[in-house]
Amino acid sequence: MTPERRERLIAVLSKRQHDITVVLENVSDPHNISAVMRTCDAVGIQDIYILNTKIPRHKKWGPKSSSSAAKWLTIHQFENAEECFSSLRNRYSTILTTHLSSDAVSLHKLDLTKSIALVFGNEHSGVSEEIRKMADGNFIIPQAGIIRSLNISVACAVTLYEAFRQKTLAGHYDQRKLDDVGFNNLLNEWTLKEKE
Repeated sequence: MTPERRERLIAVLSKRQHDITVVLENVSDPHNISAVMRTCDAVGIQDIYILNTKIPRHKKWGPKSSSSAAKWLTIHQFENAEECFSSLRNRYSTILTTHLSSDAVSLHKLDLTKSIALVFGNEHSGVSEEIRKMADGNFIIPQAGIIRSLNISVACAVTLYEAFRQKTLAGHYDQRKLDDVGFNNLLNEWTLKEKE
């Protein structure tokens, strides 16, 4: 690895955000998952959770839409909702779902600088009732059109770039968020991946 490439990896790792994650519940199209992964990488999210309770576990992602983003992310896959949420509760203070409900809060009213997990649902049925009951609340992306929902990867991108905006204004990208152990572990992991 060239010194320039190592410096690039260090610069990217220095902006990784440990206090925000995305959870994808029963998202069936691997290209949608890959597009979400690409956005996660772009805004500095390291961990992504894939929960498949109604569809088979994914074996691979759509390489064209991810641009190999999966290589640089830590992907947690679960088939059990309780186990997934137990893992999330250990790391994140709040879990919110995207769901059109009477108690849903506008995306622009959320404080996305705090520790948070954002759950996005299946392309056809959205977030399941089971998962909504386990979460701390719902949010919606404000829209003015007739169709009241966005494609899963677009919804995720809109949400994550609002988080990116808020976190940038709050200075979250100005200082390293990962502790030394997490930083060095990922740097070693990424260095090995560079050789693949």
